[in-house]
Amino acid sequence: MAQFGNGFSEYVSWIQWYEYTGTFGGTLWIWLLNVILFYTIFKLKNYGFTVIQALKKSVLPALVILIPIGISQIILLSYFEVNKDSGTNVVIVQPNIDPYEEKYTFTNDKVTQLITNLALPEITLNTEFVIAPETVIADNIRISQVNYHPTLQSLRGNFASYPNLSYLGGISLVDVFKNPDQATNQTNLASDGVTYYDDYNSAMFFNQLGPVELYHKSKLVVGIENFPYKSILKPILGDAMIDLGGTVATKTTQEERSVFTSLNETKVASIICYESVYGEYVTGYINNGAQFLAIITNDAWWGNTQGHQQHLSLARLRAIESRRWITRSANTGISAIIDHRGKIIQSLGYGKQGTINGTIRKRDDITFYVQHGDYIARIAIFMGVFTLLFGFTRRRKKRA
Repeated sequence: MAQFGNGFSEYVSWIQWYEYTGTFGGTLWIWLLNVILFYTIFKLKNYGFTVIQALKKSVLPALVILIPIGISQIILLSYFEVNKDSGTNVVIVQPNIDPYEEKYTFTNDKVTQLITNLALPEITLNTEFVIAPETVIADNIRISQVNYHPTLQSLRGNFASYPNLSYLGGISLVDVFKNPDQATNQTNLASDGVTYYDDYNSAMFFNQLGPVELYHKSKLVVGIENFPYKSILKPILGDAMIDLGGTVATKTTQEERSVFTSLNETKVASIICYESVYGEYVTGYINNGAQFLAIITNDAWWGNTQGHQQHLSLARLRAIESRRWITRSANTGISAIIDHRGKIIQSLGYGKQGTINGTIRKRDDITFYVQHGDYIARIAIFMGVFTLLFGFTRRRKKRA
């Protein structure tokens, strides 16, 4: 089933009921409206009509359009909140590093200093989170060194004056080993033919007390971060994917959707880039206790096209489906704070360097969609298979 429901991401006041249906509810709405319109126009065209008849026939399509929008307005009003507390203060960093010219020439030390210089002027004793974008620390660090690597210790030390502060940001990690028994289907073989390595696109979380915690991106971009059917295609294609500008190393994933907890007991999910496109995938973080969502991404690869705008827009759908506030840290933009109704509260435009200093609100409620996921898609698949089987068996009976 095509995801036409994503098309309403700029019309969030129409689709507040996505908290019950997800985007497949929007797809079903479009499909139903098209079927009714086709049937209505077909009847009017083939059997003739008067003005009165045409008006009568227009009632059902109008209701199919207006009733869901009306329901959405009612839901929207019900989610009006009186702010009873000061909320959770966050500082979102947008470093604006050009991935084509600068990213891989910046040392990790230079990047962490840039993050510090941008964030520190905005931090107060009330700030609970500093959030930085995907793979902002881009020069691979060994995963075994995350708790004592000099660059990361320096970054932690830069925020030592703020004991309640937690840092969440992207990092590129690698695990190198020689033992082939450790290798999985996501392990890469180095050019020397004897060294293996697992490559990670990760989120790193730390505060002044506990050790570094990690989440590894697990919804991968096919052809860029994931070589599908590697054991079959690798011998056939060889280095063709690399030559075509595709994947250099398959990323290593994890099973669980990790949730990080601040010193003030605020639970945050780190959603890395492409993962935010998948509504049901994001529900895994909510079911693991996330009270708000932090999307970290690098949309600069698209350049100044519609890509980064669409990616931001889709985040608004995740806010509605889960009824969670979202912080979005994008390397070159658009960084933003989105409330639980999908409304963009603050944003920092594309191609700008800076920070967003804002407030989000923790939420603990669980929506119907979070509980049940893409049930509409599953029902559609079941009905499709059932229809095919029914048609096949009926055809065989006729032949018999």
